[in-house]
Amino acid sequence: MPGGLRKPFTDAEGRRIAPWQLALRYVLLLAVLALTVGPFLWQLSTSLKAMTEDIYTSPPTFLPSDPTLDNYSRVAKTIPVWEYAYNSLKVASASVVTNCVGATLAGYALARLRYRGRRAATLVFILAMLVPVEGIIIAQFTTMRDLGLNDTLIGVLLPASIGAMNVLLMRNAFLNLPQELEEAAYVDGANVWQRFLRIALPAVKGTLAVVAIFSFMGAWDDFLWPLIVLSDPENYTLTIGLNYLHGTFAQDPRLVAAGTVIAVLPLIVLFACLQRYFFRGVGEGAVKG
Repeated sequence: MPGGLRKPFTDAEGRRIAPWQLALRYVLLLAVLALTVGPFLWQLSTSLKAMTEDIYTSPPTFLPSDPTLDNYSRVAKTIPVWEYAYNSLKVASASVVTNCVGATLAGYALARLRYRGRRAATLVFILAMLVPVEGIIIAQFTTMRDLGLNDTLIGVLLPASIGAMNVLLMRNAFLNLPQELEEAAYVDGANVWQRFLRIALPAVKGTLAVVAIFSFMGAWDDFLWPLIVLSDPENYTLTIGLNYLHGTFAQDPRLVAAGTVIAVLPLIVLFACLQRYFFRGVGEGAVKG
């Protein structure tokens, strides 16, 4: 800068920020980062520590003195972790497909189609979000039992195959699209499916990525429902299998930490691959409600 003057710090709206305000923001961000990422990094560190290393030293040591992957092989020897992970992957992948397809169609119908009872249908989805899972889990169990789907992965998938939150996310994203685009396509002779597939759907890819991430995380991390509906160990998902580590091997935190990292790693990879779509999608449905 001419004369040795520095350009003042400004926020997104162009307002000047004092140096102490900027420093305070960074301190708060670092504190939030430590609270959110710190526990996972500690579990990762514990999973890499050898049996000969004391993990209860004071002050605690964060970096392993002799890193090893032996704890991960011990997890695989203790429980069929890869079979459990495969079961979770099947349920989570199917949940992504059903939620993306079902929530997209339902969201488009709520946002763009004109029919009697549309507002009531939207209200039903909003009310569905207010009902706790614990309040309907007995009804879900008896329904799966009557359908003969108890102790099956389909029974794990079906109750959450289309989430009310995902439907409302897609609805808000479609509401933000300019009405003139579809009106022009309608004048050109496009039917409702052509307008949906060629105009509306390509414009909400970000929100679709958000739905995919939420669906995968919800199915992958679900514990209570698979615990209730599954009884055959061959059908266990990863969260149910890892519960065996917490119960039987609670005195071996290295083993528990390794199992936790195995469970969290796919979520990190998924978010890393879809993060740019995720942040773009958050803004697509955040204007109108």
